[in-house]
Amino acid sequence: MTKVSNIDGSDGPASPVEKLPDTTPLRQIPGLLACLGTRTLAAFASQIQAVAIGWQIYAMTHKVVLLGLVGLAQFLPMIICVFPAGHVADHFSRRRIVMICQFMEAMLALSLATMSFMHALTPFLICLIVALFGVCRSFEMPAQQTFLPNIVPAEVFPRAAALGSSLFQVASIAGPSLGGVLYGFGAGGCYIVCAAGFISALLCTSSLHLGSDSLRVRQPITIESLFGGIVFLRSQPALLGAISLDLFAVLLGGATAMLPVYADDILHAGPLGLGLLRAAPAMGAVLMAVFLSFSPLKRHAGRIMFLSVAIFGLTTILFALSRSVFVSVLALAILGAADVISVMVRGTLVQLRTPDAMRGRVSAVNMLFIGSSNQLGEFESGMLAAAIGTVPSVVAGGVGTLLVTLLWMKIFPDLRRLDRLDDIRPADL
Repeated sequence: MTKVSNIDGSDGPASPVEKLPDTTPLRQIPGLLACLGTRTLAAFASQIQAVAIGWQIYAMTHKVVLLGLVGLAQFLPMIICVFPAGHVADHFSRRRIVMICQFMEAMLALSLATMSFMHALTPFLICLIVALFGVCRSFEMPAQQTFLPNIVPAEVFPRAAALGSSLFQVASIAGPSLGGVLYGFGAGGCYIVCAAGFISALLCTSSLHLGSDSLRVRQPITIESLFGGIVFLRSQPALLGAISLDLFAVLLGGATAMLPVYADDILHAGPLGLGLLRAAPAMGAVLMAVFLSFSPLKRHAGRIMFLSVAIFGLTTILFALSRSVFVSVLALAILGAADVISVMVRGTLVQLRTPDAMRGRVSAVNMLFIGSSNQLGEFESGMLAAAIGTVPSVVAGGVGTLLVTLLWMKIFPDLRRLDRLDDIRPADL
């Protein structure tokens, strides 16, 4: 058994989260509002910033390839930093890590604002700042993901996770919309709002009191420590199955990457139709997340998760074959709702089953899988659509998701048999 030492050098056990009845109102849980606030505000600011950067760099160059390079500039740091970030999150104060990253993100947003006002911003500088922002997010997210299980007891964790998911979806909907409106008044002002969002997130983080934040095992960076998250996941088939299911389901079922083609060439719905199609998954996700925050899953969580992934695949096929805007929007809304169920179950399992000493590294691996699936899923959808056509490619993605679901149910029986989420406890190291 590994001995736990405080950062100040004294020995002591980790502080457990106080147990509460599963009907406890979420507003009564100390620190939950600040915990959800820091994640939502940071996501909101990031969404606004992404829209502003996309508009600005395209207005400068009118080159579509640079939009792809901006995405690559933010994605590559995650690949490089993911394992060191997980190590740092498990051996240093997580609250301090997040605060430093959010302060740096605010400074980067202010740099974008200043250079925009001075007309000194170039595509190279934008890509450089985006890459630095990617480094900050790579270290911030694994540490931030550990906050919720250190604040919320297992009995109410699924409800809190669902509420957090609904707030994140609201940020994902409102952020780009507000970003487009703000950009109309100038890129500089847009970036100032982003900086204010990151500072607000920092203030929320600073108000958190994490009982276990000072309890870390100080270790030098070694190969064993860096890749400890992967070693742990290999010893936990249910966790490995949950994380890898997300990777392949999103990788294969990337219908959203084809939305502009459907809106223009297939549904003939124009820009308004595209807006409806883009909003539909998030709206379905918000409604389902709000429902789950009041009525969490009681039993058979594993089976329901696999069923939701299967529904994700079926609605992807329905969307692919639809020639009606109404049916397409409905299919995407159901797709988004199903995705929230599977994400909530997987997220609860990963966070509650992982010991606190390993949560940073496991969260980093999870972040890598999710980031890879989103980026590679869009690439896969585009390449397959170019090869066999848009509709066949989306149908193939839905069929692939169904096949992966059936295969994962066979390979990971422990994940299929998962019952009550509030019964999940950390595994032994």
